[in-house]
Amino acid sequence: MVIDPSGDLIHIPTSMLVRSPFSDFLIPGILLLIVFGILPLIVVYGLIKRPQWHLVELLNPFKKLHSFWALSLYIGFGQIIWITVQTYMLNSVAIVHLVYISLGLLIQAVTLLPSVQCYFSLDGGTERR
Repeated sequence: MVIDPSGDLIHIPTSMLVRSPFSDFLIPGILLLIVFGILPLIVVYGLIKRPQWHLVELLNPFKKLHSFWALSLYIGFGQIIWITVQTYMLNSVAIVHLVYISLGLLIQAVTLLPSVQCYFSLDGGTERR
C-alpha cells in the first residue's frame, strides 16, 4: 500500500475507498505499517525485556501493571476499532474481517487473563521467571 498507493500492485481498486477520507492507500498503508507492524514488534520486545521507558509509562493508566502490558491491551483495541471502521467504510464484511476482529478479541482476552496480569504485576509480590 505504501509502495503502490494506487492499489494496483495488490489488486485492490481505489474505488473501495469511496466511503473513506482517503483518495489512495498511502495513509492507510502507513497507519497499518506503524500501528499493526512496527508497534506490535516494540510491544513484544517490551513484554519480553520489560524496559522502563518513560513515554510508554505515561500511556499506562494501570500503574500496578507493567506499561507494555497496557500497550498490548491497546493493540487489541486498535485491531477491533480498525476492522470495525474498515467494514463500515467498505459497507461489507468478509471472512478476513471476522478473522482479524477475532484476533483483536483474542489479544484482549489473553491480556486480561488474571495469570497474565499477575505475571506483569509491579507489586513485587509475585516471582517472575
